[in-house]
Amino acid sequence: MKRKTIRFTTLDAIIIGFGLTAIALFLWRVEATLDYTWRWNVLGQYLLRFDSDAGSWVPGLVTEGLLTTIRLSAWTMLFATLIGMVMGLARTARGLLPRMLGRTYVELVRNTPPLVLIFIFYFFLADHLMTALGVDEVIRASPLWFRELLPYVATPIPRISNFLAALLTMAVYEGAFITEHVRGGIQSIERGQHEAAYALGLTRWQQMRHVILPQALARIVPPLAGQFISTIKDTAIVSVISVQELTFQGMELMAATYMTFEIMITVTVLYLLLTLTCSALARKLELRLRNKS
Repeated sequence: MKRKTIRFTTLDAIIIGFGLTAIALFLWRVEATLDYTWRWNVLGQYLLRFDSDAGSWVPGLVTEGLLTTIRLSAWTMLFATLIGMVMGLARTARGLLPRMLGRTYVELVRNTPPLVLIFIFYFFLADHLMTALGVDEVIRASPLWFRELLPYVATPIPRISNFLAALLTMAVYEGAFITEHVRGGIQSIERGQHEAAYALGLTRWQQMRHVILPQALARIVPPLAGQFISTIKDTAIVSVISVQELTFQGMELMAATYMTFEIMITVTVLYLLLTLTCSALARKLELRLRNKS
């Protein structure tokens, strides 16, 4: 297939010119009007610092927030995918009850502001359910290797309640969108595939497992990659319940150092690096699936 030639038009030049002008005006206003003193030279210690006690370099506060964002996003996507698969199958089931449950879940969650969900889950889970189940005590009584591993795969033990509340909230919220991706993927399979599987004598579950889902997954994966990118950005909202992810650490540093622009620009760049990397991987995955099909 012949590749299309990309042309640089006058409109492109005008748009780029406006963008550069806006950036120049912003920098001029910060420098001349706001009387702001840039302190990029001290920002490095918040990205990477030398720990004299450990005798090695360790992540700074901003990098710690970035790592927490990555962990929270990964766990959220894992559990959201499980929820979305179950509810997606319920949405396409023949029975009235599972279809009603799936639709109620999707409509309720997607039409509720995520900030409201955060506070509902936080005050219910962190203050009541986690305490009733004794989650903190269970974790403290767990094997030493598990307690040492927990900060690397999730969060330190003293902050586990907030992390779990944020994880469950984000999983339920993102799962509603994944449910619709799964439903759309299953319903996009041609009716002839269902009829052929039925003609072979397969049960409903066998049809779904061996015939429909393998084909639907190839169509679901690209939207799931986009949903993961959205999840990375959505995790910023859990900063309101003191989950020490990237946005929370940035706000804390701004309050402590008054380095407003340096911190926010750095946080923005880190989010961009995460999302752009995921976008590039998603495009490669989509092209590979397209070539296979």
